[in-house]
Amino acid sequence: MDEHSDAGSGLLVSMHIAQKIKPFLWYDDQAEEAVAHYVSVFDDSRVVEVMHYDEAGPGETGTVMTVEFELAGQRFVALNGGPQFTFTEAVSFSVDCADQEEVDRLWERLSEGGEEGPCGWLKDKFGLSWQITPRRLIELLGDPDRAAAKRVMQAMMGMGKIDIQELENAYRG
Repeated sequence: MDEHSDAGSGLLVSMHIAQKIKPFLWYDDQAEEAVAHYVSVFDDSRVVEVMHYDEAGPGETGTVMTVEFELAGQRFVALNGGPQFTFTEAVSFSVDCADQEEVDRLWERLSEGGEEGPCGWLKDKFGLSWQITPRRLIELLGDPDRAAAKRVMQAMMGMGKIDIQELENAYRG
């Protein structure tokens, strides 16, 4: 946390709470569009700051360079960096979902225009990979009954979007 002393009063005024590690996402030129989409999908989300390229470049003067934003309280930075780099499945964001309703809502919104994958994974329309993971899946996979946990894993391996009821059915055998 950055703190500044109010001269003469002895009060400490908190100006900014820094997040030590922020995911930095490289887009060709869709950073602003991607951030607007993500902020519309997740609760407790907002754009924090938009910075523009100036005459120093390398982007065109006045165009968006970076967008700092929060999703569910987690800070990120999106960069319009050009086409040199693209997203791969080697990095993904795992979203903890409380129930099937949340899984369904996030799956629908994030896969829109993108590509559905196996085992709760999807790529959004910007190419970023997400894992839409119900809490119950993690609980069932960690169950001390290893035979039941194995059935849950096998059921999950056959799914695209995770279906909690199907996981429960597999757990019960």
